[in-house]
Parts: sequence; structure tokens; C-alpha cells
Amino acid sequence: MSLFHPVNLVCPQCEAPVTMMAVGSVNADRRPDLREDILSDRFQDMSCEACSESFRLQPQFNYLDAGRGQWIAAMPANRLRDHLELEDEARELFSTSYGDAAPAAARDVGGGLAVRLTFGWPAVREKLLVRQLELDDVIVEMMKLHILRSVESVPLAEGIELRLTGTDDDTGGYVFAWLETASEQYIEYLTVPAELYEAIHANPDGWQAIRDRLETGPFVDMQKLYMGEGRAAG
Repeated sequence: MSLFHPVNLVCPQCEAPVTMMAVGSVNADRRPDLREDILSDRFQDMSCEACSESFRLQPQFNYLDAGRGQWIAAMPANRLRDHLELEDEARELFSTSYGDAAPAAARDVGGGLAVRLTFGWPAVREKLLVRQLELDDVIVEMMKLHILRSVESVPLAEGIELRLTGTDDDTGGYVFAWLETASEQYIEYLTVPAELYEAIHANPDGWQAIRDRLETGPFVDMQKLYMGEGRAAG
């Protein structure tokens, strides 16, 4: 079931009071339209009736798509530095909902789910897109690390993300974009040959150390590699 609840906000432009329905959980099996809204970057968008300013409520919900094997704890972008604490919370919530502490019927569903934690709309959208393209999200993060090493100049800074945004119809490659987390504004695009994904996939031993670090918890994102020691692999 997809659950919504009313929240009272203030318009960031004119400071008029605004009430909207905020999502608490999304069941994409029953509401595929919500999944499409996330992929189309329009989910939880609204306009102020007083000044027509458009803005978006930051994500804070659980996402279930049993058909595609996904369970995501989607959190606001500004909670990124709390990722270790939130990984523990996500694991506990999943355990009681679909894991070891859940009823048998729920455990049957949970056995086919990949558990993930994301921060901000671009990140949760990317996880849905990766599954739609039938890719391994860990390899996608490895591709980003390769891009960082290979491109002469990158707009890398705090508050800037690199995200998979789609595929190139002409070349069959994968389109990545640098974007600003706060505004979700795209800064720069680049297309990476599909052969890069295949090369990483075909060399599991060479990338095993990186995979181990990326898979220490449900937050599978290259950003974790730049935020202190993190959680030990193994």
C-alpha cells in the first residue's frame, strides 16, 4: 500500500503557508504511476497557489517494487553524512517488514528484494533506472569511479553528484550527468560506451576490493568512499 499524509510547509519564495500530501511509503507494484513520476522527476512536486513558485518536497519514504526486486529507504539529501546511522535504521526496518523479524508471508517477499538506502531525488531515481535497464548498481558505481580517473576535468565538489540518467539512442552508451544536489540542476553530461560496463562485469577479481567497500551496507554509492573510514568490509 502507498501511504500519504498531510504536511504543512512554507513556500520558499513568498513564505505563504502550503499544505501538501507527503508520501510515507510507495508500493510500485500497486501504483506503477508513482514509479513513473519518480523516473520523470515530477513526484512530490507542487506549486504555491499564492505566487506560483514550484518546489519539491525532499524524499523521506520507503519504496517497494517486489516485481523488480527493490526495497529502498529514500532519505533527504541533507542526511547524507548520517549514512552509517541510517543504514542501521534501514536494516532494522527491513528486518521487521520483510526480513528475519517479519511474518512468514512477508519474508517470502523479502527474500527477493535488494535493500538500498538513497539520499535525494537524483539518487532514488537512479536506482529505479538502473533496475529498469537491468544493470548491477554496484557496477554502475564502479563506472563512476572509472570516469573520475579518466576525465581530465570534473566538477567534483561537495553538493555535486554524478548520476546515470539514461542511455544514448545513437551509440547504445550510458549517459551520466553532473548535477547540483540542492537544486537538482544538471551541470554537464557525458556518454560512456556500454563496453565499459561489460569490461568491469567481466573482471570481477580486479574490482573485488571496490565491490567489497561498496557493499558494506544498503548505501551503495561511490560517495561513501569519500566520507571517512566508513564501515569495515567483510
